[in-house]
Amino acid sequence: MTWALTFDYPSPPITANQRHHWRKKAALTKQVRAASKLLATSAGIPAMTRCEVSLIWFVSTKHRRDADNIVPTLKAMCDGLVDAGIVPDDTPAEMVKHMPEVIYMGPGKKPYMQLAIEDIS
Repeated sequence: MTWALTFDYPSPPITANQRHHWRKKAALTKQVRAASKLLATSAGIPAMTRCEVSLIWFVSTKHRRDADNIVPTLKAMCDGLVDAGIVPDDTPAEMVKHMPEVIYMGPGKKPYMQLAIEDIS
């Protein structure tokens, strides 16, 4: 079974290229973790022993983007799934994480991010 959590982030809140003070970065991470936990809980995703996750950033412009740069946001979202009790931990034994993707939707559409969770227990 697969679930999709939609985040209304027009751009990743945490990126590898940001040089925030540790306190600001911690606050952003806490916010993303909490949003992930809340969405997972309200979606009714059951606890599982192993899952596979994929993060897609849907964009409306063709600017060049580096998918590696989104990994810190993916990490915080996965931590939120652990906080929600979906999986015991986000280690490779319990969670397979795929490299994030950036998908162009076309002009005039609102950018967002979507986290797909698949039960592979």
